[in-house]
This record gives sequence, structure tokens and C-alpha cells, in this order.
Amino acid sequence: MSVLYLHFETPERDARVHKLSKSGARVVVAEPRWPGFHEVAKKEKPFAIAIDFSLAPSHSLETADYLAKAKETKETPLYLLRVPTDRLDIVKKRLPQALFVTEPELSGKLAELERLAVEKARQKKEAAAEARKIARAKAAGTTVGKPAPPATAKKPAAPPKPPPRKKPAPAPKKKPSARKAAARPAKHQKKKK
Repeated sequence: MSVLYLHFETPERDARVHKLSKSGARVVVAEPRWPGFHEVAKKEKPFAIAIDFSLAPSHSLETADYLAKAKETKETPLYLLRVPTDRLDIVKKRLPQALFVTEPELSGKLAELERLAVEKARQKKEAAAEARKIARAKAAGTTVGKPAPPATAKKPAAPPKPPPRKKPAPAPKKKPSARKAAARPAKHQKKKK
């Protein structure tokens, strides 16, 4: 599992990355420059993204806003470090889901997220192994994890259902009666002489 840490190249960046890597998570470092950070995020699929606002806070805000809306990373937790106090209101308004943290808090959260990710991966692995075991048992014709049912006499098969009945054909439409035709005077008839 990896954490994407976005920070511009500075002398203190390496020390900060070293502190974060002590949490047990693998830290992937990139600068918040387009399209580099997006390509790294798509490739790595991190379980968390941390953005340092100490340099170029406006640029970092745009980066965070993009990652919060991108299809690949919108579900990923977003942690913001060193947000200037004059930008706090703007950042909170544009990124309500982001968490403002310090480095020690982030290290603790990353350790917890790493532990949860490892546990989830272990459960997924166990479920896959159980599914393979069941599939092999089905192929062999036995059951897995359940005792075989006791042999019982089979019930006789139910008789097949009779075919559905067809509805009778509708009655033909009635034709006008002959009397009515005879009772009407014929128009344009030739008179007999």
C-alpha cells in the first residue's frame, strides 16, 4: 500500500518523507505539477494522498481540488499539511472532505490506515482461498466444510404439470341482418314501367 505525498522539491522534503515512512506505509513522492501528480496517482492507486501547502498554497489548492474531483482519486482520503491561516476558509469551503493534519497526526493516521489495509488484504486472500477450495470440491463432487447429509429415501418425483389450456377463439362479428337491408329504401333505383 502506498501514500502519495505531494510537495515541491526542497531541502526539508526528504526529512519529512523519512518521518512519514516510519509509519510503515510506502511513501511515493511527487511534485504537485500537472500532469505528473495525476499520472502518479493513476499508476500507484494510493490509499491516501497528503499535500503540503508550505510552498505555493494556491497551486497546492488547485492540485487538491483536482484530485478530490478526479474519477480515480475522489474516494481516496485527502490530508492537507501546513495550510496557511489566511487560506483556511477558502480551503475548507472548496475541500470539505479534506482533513487538516500535522505530520505526527498524519503518521498516526497512516499507520492505522496501513494496518486496516493489511487486514483487508488478508481477509480478501482468505476468501479467495476458500472460494478455490469450494470450487475444487465441487469439481470433485464433494462438499467442503459441511458434513455430508445422511442418506435418505428419495421422494418420488412430482408428476409433470399439464400444458396450459388454450382460450377458445372469439366469436365472429355479427353481420347486419338482411331485414334491415330490405327495409331501407334503395336509392337511385330505376322505376319499372
